[in-house]
Amino acid sequence: MAFKSGFVSIVGRPNVGKSTLLNRFTGEKIAIMSDKPQTTRNTIKAIDTGEDYQIIFIDTPGIHKPKTKLGDFMVNVAMNTLNEVELVLFLVESTDQKPGPGDLYIIEQLKQIKTPVFCLINKIDLVEKEQVLPIISTYNELMEFSQIIPVSALENESAELVKEEIKKFLPEGPKYFPEDMITDQPEKVIAAEIIREKILELVSEEVPHGVGVEVISFKNREDKDILNIQANIYCEKKTHKGILIGKEGRMLKKIGSLARVEIERLFGTKVFLELWVKVKTDWRNNNLMLKTLGYNK
Repeated sequence: MAFKSGFVSIVGRPNVGKSTLLNRFTGEKIAIMSDKPQTTRNTIKAIDTGEDYQIIFIDTPGIHKPKTKLGDFMVNVAMNTLNEVELVLFLVESTDQKPGPGDLYIIEQLKQIKTPVFCLINKIDLVEKEQVLPIISTYNELMEFSQIIPVSALENESAELVKEEIKKFLPEGPKYFPEDMITDQPEKVIAAEIIREKILELVSEEVPHGVGVEVISFKNREDKDILNIQANIYCEKKTHKGILIGKEGRMLKKIGSLARVEIERLFGTKVFLELWVKVKTDWRNNNLMLKTLGYNK
């Protein structure tokens, strides 16, 4: 049997379940998840390899109307993948009942590419079965998709169904990555993203959107089997710094503790994690800071 391989981009509005679906495809937590919009800020590759195929899924930032240079970068990253892949998965929510302005904007972009597009109607576990067919009909009228598939990103069955359909569109090709590799993300980047995920979990309101994480040291201790990680957490206001540190440093300790446990589980080693919070006013519009944090290449 011929070996098939290819790249598949996942696009959609912020917070429609793209990262959840990406993790479901590989069975591993590759992308951080949160119920807050704009969690994903860069492309994340997850690699799923079988006996006769290799699919490289690319999770992209949610496409939205940007308000900062960071927002511009995120949208450009998402849009630039559309012509560079074998297939695009356009994720929408069944709970919306009908497409919103964000969905319609993305559809107009998708109409301009030659890449095949699957429309995945997510979160069907949250709506009545009789509501699904009208939603499919609505999207069918808006664009000629290669497939329209109702899914639940929380269920393995949905992921397997989508993968089987994807394989039909893949060309014969090489094994781009070793079969035991599940992501191309550097370990430092993974650690920084885990720290940011814990901030998203623990801190509310507008603070998380103005937070960036930079791992400044990542090395094993010579005398012990311990990974030393030091990271800066950047925020835009002094009040945000106070929230992130918390009374008597409790919030920062909680962020560090949760992040350490997650990093230890993922890397399979003991971790000593040190965090500092620094104020960088309007860093999301600062080209140097964006480049430092990997958002402006």
